[in-house]
Amino acid sequence: MSVSGPEVICGSVASLHIHAEIAGQPLTSVPSIEAVEEMGIRDDPRYFGRRTADGEPSSRQVTLMEREQMAEHAVALGVQCLPPGTVRANIETFGIRLVPLVDKTIQVGDAILYLTKPRDPCEKMDRACQGLRALMNNHRQGVLARVVRSGTIRVGDLVTLLSQPRVE
Repeated sequence: MSVSGPEVICGSVASLHIHAEIAGQPLTSVPSIEAVEEMGIRDDPRYFGRRTADGEPSSRQVTLMEREQMAEHAVALGVQCLPPGTVRANIETFGIRLVPLVDKTIQVGDAILYLTKPRDPCEKMDRACQGLRALMNNHRQGVLARVVRSGTIRVGDLVTLLSQPRVE
């Protein structure tokens, strides 16, 4: 008799990006990032340490998006590809659908992230590729996350679901 456990939902880190000092400038690709509990990504001047009006940690400490979704957007826009960093996500992934995992916890490398909500695409998406912003709706835009345990994240690290999604 064979007994199997719950399905393991996982993917991997395709690329990592840090925001520039000046808002709107291209992101910098890096081989690793240091996620800091309730603060965000060390050395990311855009969101590190950001707080809400009532002093709580921001829900936008880290942004993530799937490379598969980026490829679908590229096809819809009639371009060969959307290069790494184009969608301005800190972490681009392969092999895991992120939006259905909102309100769940994932481990990425040594860090643990809580996926807070889908991203709201901004006008910078259309500056990158006209029409991209409109495509980045209806569960096709990536997610925002909070760092709940500090750790290093490297390109190639696993992205693993720690809490199972709701069955609806």
